[in-house]
Amino acid sequence: MTQHHFRPGDPLFTQRTPRVVSAVKLHRRRDRDKAGRFLAEGPQAVREALAAGAVHELFVTESGRTRHRDLLRGEPFSVVTDEAMDALADTVAPQGVVAVCELLDVALDAALARRPRLVAVAVEIRDPGNAGTVLRTADAAGADAVVFAGDAVDPYNPKCVRSSAGSLFHLDVVRAPDAAAALAALRGAGLRTLATSGYGAADLDDLIDDGSLAAPTAWLFGSEAHGLPEELRAAADAAVRVPIHGRAESLNLAAAAAICLYASARAHRR
Repeated sequence: MTQHHFRPGDPLFTQRTPRVVSAVKLHRRRDRDKAGRFLAEGPQAVREALAAGAVHELFVTESGRTRHRDLLRGEPFSVVTDEAMDALADTVAPQGVVAVCELLDVALDAALARRPRLVAVAVEIRDPGNAGTVLRTADAAGADAVVFAGDAVDPYNPKCVRSSAGSLFHLDVVRAPDAAAALAALRGAGLRTLATSGYGAADLDDLIDDGSLAAPTAWLFGSEAHGLPEELRAAADAAVRVPIHGRAESLNLAAAAAICLYASARAHRR
């Protein structure tokens, strides 16, 4: 972490302070990739980032310094003006603390070398809020990794980081631009690949009943608008539909991911 222990009387950092200017640039994906860093906003995300050892620099407002005293204990930080925090934060009402973090990318080969039993694959998911919710759900279900495959949203998008509620720091996060190659690697590592589809031939309830979900599994979830590309559905070991017992037309991405991942989690714990 950048070492700067704030002392009473030190000038506050402003929007024009070079370190603040550099951090604000991380709202843009190209600057995140260039710098190898991203922003985590709010006490929950910052707490998990500190625990993971991922924090490069910490910014806090004067009021945030009081509110988040326990979080900041023993940590070097810089105090910024409210206007600087508004520029650093992505929310309308910032909570007074933002961390600059190192990117957490794990190569797919490295993630698979750890022999994961449950993996969520987000294929061409574009909405950062949904992507963050998938991360949080995968973490809650005990998944080992989340793969962002194809032309997917950047998992370090501020809204995605915020929606993950700290779970971004708990799992292997993999970016795999070639979705077909990622699927082949997952299968080659011994994971059963299940593609979610409203028209899948396999019914999730049947898979729960026959015990097949106890195997190491990678669940593939498609984009909100278009679902999974046909070639990926065909290449997966099975296409699975979540049964709809009422009159709803479909389930949204986050709900489907929760149902499927928890079905696997339960099977793995039996």
